[in-house]
Amino acid sequence: MDAEARTAAASALATAEREIQPIEPLTGVYPDMDVVDAYEIQLANIRRRVANGALVKGHKVGLSSRAMQRMMGVHEPDYGHLLDDMFFFEGDAVPAGRYLYPRVEVEVGFVLGAPLAGPACTVADVLAATAFVCPAIEIIDSRIRDWKIRIADTIADNASSAGVVLGGRRTPLAGVDLRTIGAVLRRNGEIVQTGAAGAVLGNPATAVAWLANTVHRFGVSLDAGHVILPGSCTRAVDVRPGDVVRADFDVLGPVSIRFS
Repeated sequence: MDAEARTAAASALATAEREIQPIEPLTGVYPDMDVVDAYEIQLANIRRRVANGALVKGHKVGLSSRAMQRMMGVHEPDYGHLLDDMFFFEGDAVPAGRYLYPRVEVEVGFVLGAPLAGPACTVADVLAATAFVCPAIEIIDSRIRDWKIRIADTIADNASSAGVVLGGRRTPLAGVDLRTIGAVLRRNGEIVQTGAAGAVLGNPATAVAWLANTVHRFGVSLDAGHVILPGSCTRAVDVRPGDVVRADFDVLGPVSIRFS
């Protein structure tokens, strides 16, 4: 794709999000679109939002478990940015109408106490840089009609990022085996998904290291204080107005959110 096509694709995604109107898959409109094009399109919209006053508060890894890769029909992870207007407090009523096709995911949230940088970031580096972990629910959405996405579509669409709620308990990593943390997701009191954090690339810290090494190629940094979501350990679950979702994690405790 040339610069003009990338600009047009970024504008189409921004308009779709602003007007809550889906667009057709970008990979259909731009058949030569590749992963590098997609990340440049994503960054164009992030830079636009930052120029308008938004703050980057972290990053998310998407499609890092087999469950999510099978669900979305892709075969590799991706990443997106978390901006300050994406964060909700527990107890907030999240307006479902601001999204097109909202879903929730269960994740172990990492909060960095020190910067992480590629290109040779390891799991040991991630563990050393993490201040604490906490329970998290990510809200995902697609500006692409009916979630008909390929990997380049979701990357361009900020990895389908939409919202984040973090639980109130902070847990230091000392003595915690991240791989064995189990989670149960309930929607309106009914268990809808169960999983373990080890489903995320074998260890969610591996996903954070992958992120640091990947964003390095695009001049993006992971800074102290950033929230990092390594990916869902279960399939995503659809939500609609009136739904209350709660995730209970071994060791980390619960986190919940409701949709209005």
